[in-house]
Amino acid sequence: MILLSAAESRELDRLTQSSGVPSYRLMTRAGEEVAAAVTRHWADRLAHGVVVVCGKGNNGGDGLVAARKLHQEGVALRVLLTGRRDEFKGDAARARADYEAVGGTLIEDAGAEHLPTDDGVIIDAIFGTGLNAIVGGRTADLIERMNGAGAPIVAVDIASGVNADTGAVMGRAVRAALTVTFGYAKYGHVSYPGAEYCGSLEVVDIGFAPSAMAQIAPAGRLVEAAEARAWIPWRRENTHKGTYGHLLIIGGSRGKSGAVLLAARGALHSGAGLVTAAIPESILASVAAGQAELMTAPLPERAGGLAAPDAIARLRELLNGKDATALGPGLGVTPDTIAVVAWLVEEGANPQRPLLIDADGLNAVAELGAERLKTAPGPVVLTPHPGEMARLLKSSIAEVNADRIGAARRLAELSGAAVLLKGARSVVAAANRVSINGSGNPGMATPGMGDVLSGIVGALMGQGIEPATALRLGVFVHGYAADRIAQRGAAFGYLASEVAAELPAAFGALAEGGPGRRGESLEGRASEDLRTGGNQSG
Repeated sequence: MILLSAAESRELDRLTQSSGVPSYRLMTRAGEEVAAAVTRHWADRLAHGVVVVCGKGNNGGDGLVAARKLHQEGVALRVLLTGRRDEFKGDAARARADYEAVGGTLIEDAGAEHLPTDDGVIIDAIFGTGLNAIVGGRTADLIERMNGAGAPIVAVDIASGVNADTGAVMGRAVRAALTVTFGYAKYGHVSYPGAEYCGSLEVVDIGFAPSAMAQIAPAGRLVEAAEARAWIPWRRENTHKGTYGHLLIIGGSRGKSGAVLLAARGALHSGAGLVTAAIPESILASVAAGQAELMTAPLPERAGGLAAPDAIARLRELLNGKDATALGPGLGVTPDTIAVVAWLVEEGANPQRPLLIDADGLNAVAELGAERLKTAPGPVVLTPHPGEMARLLKSSIAEVNADRIGAARRLAELSGAAVLLKGARSVVAAANRVSINGSGNPGMATPGMGDVLSGIVGALMGQGIEPATALRLGVFVHGYAADRIAQRGAAFGYLASEVAAELPAAFGALAEGGPGRRGESLEGRASEDLRTGGNQSG
């Protein structure tokens, strides 16, 4: 699914008008689609009336067109304006005049006291995608009253109070049961917390010019089954294990041997031809015993971690013949491991051997400075959770979560790497393109999920998939496998190792267009379903 920013939405509107489509025609189509959605979803409630709450901008104009359409269909209406009628300008003023011309009435400067609590429907047309200020005062009170009214709310374009670019709640936001958006979805529709407030999403065509979209060439995508399916590597019959890449996993420490095993299982179940774990010699026996198909190589260590000079010498040998490297699961952070990470960044990657850095590998990069990755001689992939992202950007977790898309973009620019910011609706940023993951569920909030994901992505890179695409496919199929488990009744309590074991079936079902709760389109999905998703790997 294509995603637009607020600026791209405005440009789409402008370019469409430049191509000869009148702006009021777009507004009319938008408002009529909102009215049609209300009638389609809540015909049984129309007898109780519809309340339309309009701001003074074009979003309010869309709401007034919807009001006019419903009025002409005989629906009892109450139209509330958050300002005065003479504050409407341009197309919004025309929409107000057309509504009044068919006998519609308005309540100006409406506050929370004007909103009835009944069994009808509320249309939210207060703010559109251009909101960039905190919502407060009487409007915030009105939104609170709307949310508590007990009637389903239909949001026009985006739930008022949700930032269209980040999904952040700007002080107060409408909790919609349904959002009707125009032309294309916006980042805020599918990014938390905004996704919770927008409810189910319907994307409707109102006549934007195809030539306008070609000029904009938006870089945002919501990755769903159709996109992910196209990236799955197909296998010829006349192949062998050497065809599908040799992944080297570097990690592990005393007390953290399980992280390497989980990464290895993720890789093996994602079709890696060969997987070798380079691990401290003290945990070699336990890791080797934990997965028969995994090859192991001991690394010299000293108390608390790897012994840098000797470990680097051994890794120089081990990297020969490898197709991808995954660094970090269970590694620990010591001066020696930081030295190992620095060497790998400077010499351990090359154009044919991409390097994925996760977990403690990321914490070591934070000590070195993420900008140092720009000097790496080959592709680098970073997979932080919000805490690791905050350390890499030298910011706070709150700042990261306030704008997850912006944080991923900043790290990608700073480091030159492809970046995956994990969490609900994981974000992939690479080469000026941003993707939001559409799979996953809250049951994934459990230890080891991120390690499995590292193995998946490492295996896909080892099979020759371009690193950013490997991230997008890897994070989708990771969540898709978990969704298959959840669909069978395990809403939570399943383990990272069980998700790894589900991967072959998940790849198969995805390739064949098989069932998967998050594999279906987000458009039109019930609001309850929308509010439970998002990859939760850590």
